[in-house]
Amino acid sequence: MVSHGLLRLPTVCRSAVLQTVSRSFHPSLNLPTSVASQTTNQAAPASPESTLPPVKYAPPTTGLLSLLPSSWIPYAELIRLDKPTGAYYLYFPCLFSTLLAAPLTVPMASPFSVIGTSVLFFAGAIVMRGAGCTINDLWDRNLDPHVRRTRLRPIARGAISPFNALVYTGGQLLVGLGILLQFPYQCLFYGIPSLLLVATYPLAKRVTYYPQFVLGLTFSWGAIMGFPALGVDLLNNNAALAAAGLLYTSNIAWTVLYDMIYAHMDIRDDAKAGIKSIALKHDKDTKQILTGLAITQIGLLAAAGAAVGAGPAFFIGSCGGAAVALAVMIKNVNLKSVKDCWWWFVNGCWMTGGVIAAGLGADYLVQYSTKSEEQEKTDV
Repeated sequence: MVSHGLLRLPTVCRSAVLQTVSRSFHPSLNLPTSVASQTTNQAAPASPESTLPPVKYAPPTTGLLSLLPSSWIPYAELIRLDKPTGAYYLYFPCLFSTLLAAPLTVPMASPFSVIGTSVLFFAGAIVMRGAGCTINDLWDRNLDPHVRRTRLRPIARGAISPFNALVYTGGQLLVGLGILLQFPYQCLFYGIPSLLLVATYPLAKRVTYYPQFVLGLTFSWGAIMGFPALGVDLLNNNAALAAAGLLYTSNIAWTVLYDMIYAHMDIRDDAKAGIKSIALKHDKDTKQILTGLAITQIGLLAAAGAAVGAGPAFFIGSCGGAAVALAVMIKNVNLKSVKDCWWWFVNGCWMTGGVIAAGLGADYLVQYSTKSEEQEKTDV
């Protein structure tokens, strides 16, 4: 009878009755959409993690890390053993200064001496870059979980405790000291102060939009180290001191350049997490700034070569080659693409660093060959 009575009601009334009955079985329908949404949000408040894609950590199945025991993998990840580009960027200034300083030694450093010094610098770059990454992740352990690219780093995901990371840092610094002791003792006075920069760089991201400049001060330190490593006394050699200072500032400009491209990979997450960077500050003018940095880098590099009397191989190979490499990168990099920024960050290291090193190496070999010929004529 109820059904028959319901059918006799006008259409509008019948619909109202049906909605009322329906709501009695579905309480959530008693609220307007906006109110229901608010109720749901109050029941399960959104956290910063909920704004990130639900990515779950998976142990590496390919590459170098997949060959390591499982207990070693977090520590290898912590020092970015599977991402060595940062170590190469740290190494290139060391190589530049070694090749620039080699013709200044008396007698001129032999190729074997240059190679041996360069190998030691490479080992030091790997160790100290790893220590820098560990220190960085210790400082950023509360920020990394909120950035897509860094949320699964070992400390951020809880695979390594802060205490164990601190002990690990101490071990790396001891190894770095052991490598430093293989150089002339004067290198201790030049090398140890750089640790202050390594420790303070992560803090710069919290107080300034230009942490890349602090990174440049840190990563470019090797541009000074090659001179005392080969026995060149910077305090008593004005040409060498000028060259070291100009090469150092040139590498600072390079570091800001490539790290500005790198920073564009995290620009959205950095803004949400409160991390400051030059990419955030000058997003719309990035390519103009990159161009200015490239011009500054090449100009200072050329001045460093002029200070020590470098030859055509340096100016054509190092300066000219770097100018072309940087121009190609700045023109072609797509700053809105994370994948493209990463590609240019990785490959730009070898494009720019490679041509600078090649030009310096060629200039050194030309000078060494000329000196050797002159020495042979003198002996005769």
